Amino acid sequence: MTLAQRILFPLIAIFVCTLCMADVALCQPTAEQIAEQVYDRDLGEDMQLIGTMELISPKGHIRTRKFISLRKDTDGERKQLIRFTAPADIKGTGFLTIEKDGSSKTEQHLYLPALKRTRRIVASQKGRSFVNSDFTYEDMQRHPVAEWHYQLGSTTEILGQPCYVLTATAKEDTETQYSRIVSWVGQEDFIPLKIVFWDKKNRQTKTYQVLNFKQIDGIATETEILMEDHLSKHKTRLTNRQIRYNSGLAERLLTTRALGSR
Repeated sequence: MTLAQRILFPLIAIFVCTLCMADVALCQPTAEQIAEQVYDRDLGEDMQLIGTMELISPKGHIRTRKFISLRKDTDGERKQLIRFTAPADIKGTGFLTIEKDGSSKTEQHLYLPALKRTRRIVASQKGRSFVNSDFTYEDMQRHPVAEWHYQLGSTTEILGQPCYVLTATAKEDTETQYSRIVSWVGQEDFIPLKIVFWDKKNRQTKTYQVLNFKQIDGIATETEILMEDHLSKHKTRLTNRQIRYNSGLAERLLTTRALGSR
């Protein structure tokens, strides 16, 4: 090897290594970009499923409910309807969410068959329990990315999936019951596999976990979910089955009129 080669080869190696490190930095998404990927995750144009909701008391007593869920995305708007089908004390109860992309003004409507009327959920009610479960009305909607500050933590694994650890802190003018939310987001599909919630008193109040998920029509889909309230020790487990995407759902099925038609 000549003197020129001895000098040149190490310089080339250093240059190539620097380029590789730069590429890694460029490929690593920012915290905000990860949040946007979660918000914009492809879930198909529409979806329908049959589900089971189990309310689990601190002593392990289980109350089971059955429901159907429909969702349709059109022109920057997402509509989702949940209708309970059993047991008798909740049968016919319906819940409709109408969400504009990037808007914090999400509409929520609850139909109560006993009263034969639909009422709108207002902002002051978003922190209340959704049909006595461990989900609140706020949990049943998405927050626009711009309403939070984000910070990216170390990578870890959940269900064998490498995950970004994303901390979201509410901005001062954000209407929320939470001060901080930490999410474990799958790096491949940007599906949140675990979420921990802190309230305004900085207490860790709830944990959301995906217990099982699978690919359906190329879409990462949660098939079993658990929400645990750490203060009450109560839990809610959701099991989703017979899931279908892109079946051409009619938009008339997801309106306030349809909500109160049964």
